[in-house]
Amino acid sequence: MPDGRGAAREEAILRATLELVAEIGYDRMTMDAIAARAQASKATIYRRWPGKAELVVAAVRGHAGSAALTPPDTGVFRDDLLGVLRLMRDGLLAQDAALILGLMIAMHRDPALAEAVRARFVRDKHAMFGAVIARAADRGDLPAKVDDALFTEISSSMLFSRLFVAGEPLDDAFVHHLVDEVLLPLLDHRTGQNQGVPDVADDPSQRPRRGAGR
Repeated sequence: MPDGRGAAREEAILRATLELVAEIGYDRMTMDAIAARAQASKATIYRRWPGKAELVVAAVRGHAGSAALTPPDTGVFRDDLLGVLRLMRDGLLAQDAALILGLMIAMHRDPALAEAVRARFVRDKHAMFGAVIARAADRGDLPAKVDDALFTEISSSMLFSRLFVAGEPLDDAFVHHLVDEVLLPLLDHRTGQNQGVPDVADDPSQRPRRGAGR
């Protein structure tokens, strides 16, 4: 862990990185520009981060709140889903719109950046949903196999679209709507298909138990 001076230098580098990505974009940003803005040497930067992609990911993660988040464990599947979505929502709200949109554009042109972002953010979300779904399956609330990747993709897309495209608030009412009107009905439908039973929309008795405790 960096000492006081090292931590201050690291913070300056990460802050300079975020500022430059938002101002000129990932493609145009260089290590020289970051070093100049942060008043640090390139050698110092490369000792800590092997390349521009890793540096940007570290800067975005630090801005959003450091390490990977731990999914909630309430003993109730629906409440756990709400907890995961609130974590995702809060992380998204902590980000700068220009920074996020700039990164998305750059990811299409830079495979190294795309892989670094997916490795640190997308997989974190998969892990959170996966943990919540696995616990629910262990309790008998869900079938043994549920596609957590689909939950992650739908949730991320709807939260992002709501905030950056529609410009609507990501309040608790929307989080509840996403769980109760999208994710749980989708789970009901796919569970019914996998088990070969009638569509659970027409047969509520087939719904997986959402509120069972331990």
